[in-house]
Amino acid sequence: MFGIRTRRPPPFGDVHIDDDKDIQVHRPEQASRHGLWSEGRLLLRDLVFALMIAALVVVFIVQPVKVEGTSMLPRLHHGERIFVNKLIYYDEYRWAPKIERGDIVVFWFPDDPSKSYIKRVIGLPGDTVEMREGVVRVNGSDLDEKYLDRKLSSSPRSQPPVYVRPGYYFVMGDNRDNSSDSRAWGLVPKKYVYGKALFRYWPLGAASIIRHEDIKTVAAPPAQPEDPGYEER
Repeated sequence: MFGIRTRRPPPFGDVHIDDDKDIQVHRPEQASRHGLWSEGRLLLRDLVFALMIAALVVVFIVQPVKVEGTSMLPRLHHGERIFVNKLIYYDEYRWAPKIERGDIVVFWFPDDPSKSYIKRVIGLPGDTVEMREGVVRVNGSDLDEKYLDRKLSSSPRSQPPVYVRPGYYFVMGDNRDNSSDSRAWGLVPKKYVYGKALFRYWPLGAASIIRHEDIKTVAAPPAQPEDPGYEER
């Protein structure tokens, strides 16, 4: 009022912040602003890192695939979505998974690589595959295919032996009566196979691991000797 300026008491009682350089001053407003920005940067960093990992996984390890058609009934249904294991690309390495008889694989259709098919591996390189009255035989032995629904594989179809050349596979659908496969258009080159069925993730109620079918062979019954007949005397 009369030009006399009153001195405000120091914020820490008799001790001023300039008296000791080691005194830490805490300002909640500034701390909250800096904390929010710092947390935002960390969240963005983690999100970018997670997206990079997901991209690498999709490119090199697994890939989502939609099942179209009914050729793999009853194991796979139309519209289901599955993950396939792409590590089979590196099967020359000991740690990588190998394609085995009974695996469900996804591949580019040999006659039109713009299309993808999903079938089961029946014949491996070096095998001889044939069908006798609806029963598949590999190297002279019948296959015990317990995963088939006999209502969908009732046709007594026969097919002459087919030799599976090195670097190729003989594939068939589980719905044998309604499947376009190696019986119709031939073998699948190994380089066209880009994934092995791994996990069904949609619909959620049917989510499950797609297990490998260990296909066993059953020895064919020995051929009955022809009746030589009897000579009448």
